[in-house]
Amino acid sequence: MNVYQEIKKFKRKYKKTIAFRLKQHSSVIETHLNPYEELLYVFCGQKNVSSFMFINSCVIALTNKRIMIGQKRLLWGYFFTAITPDMYNDLKVRKNLIWSDIEIDTIKENVYISNLDPLAAVEIETKITDFMMREKKKYAKQDN
Repeated sequence: MNVYQEIKKFKRKYKKTIAFRLKQHSSVIETHLNPYEELLYVFCGQKNVSSFMFINSCVIALTNKRIMIGQKRLLWGYFFTAITPDMYNDLKVRKNLIWSDIEIDTIKENVYISNLDPLAAVEIETKITDFMMREKKKYAKQDN
């Protein structure tokens, strides 16, 4: 599954989502995608708290092992974040006047993805929550 092709499908489906330079951000995800990982879901948005900032586009990928967030810097380098199921706490969706925001709560930090189409936020929440609930059960079994 090609990350950039999946992002294009997402953007066609959810036109209100604001994100730019998707090909460059997708390449960050593909760089860190391990050979044994399978892409389950890919979406894009702005990695920031405020809906009024449009300069922090990123690509988020849900794999069979983790959530990956890739953000290519304008000139050189990139930012990459991985959230594994053992670090995941919960997810919050906020519906605003035009867009929706998602807050992914982890043990160490909160990750905010803003400027999402409100319909996309519902789909994203379902995909991430279903995956994390399945994976958390596996961790609970390992602890016993």
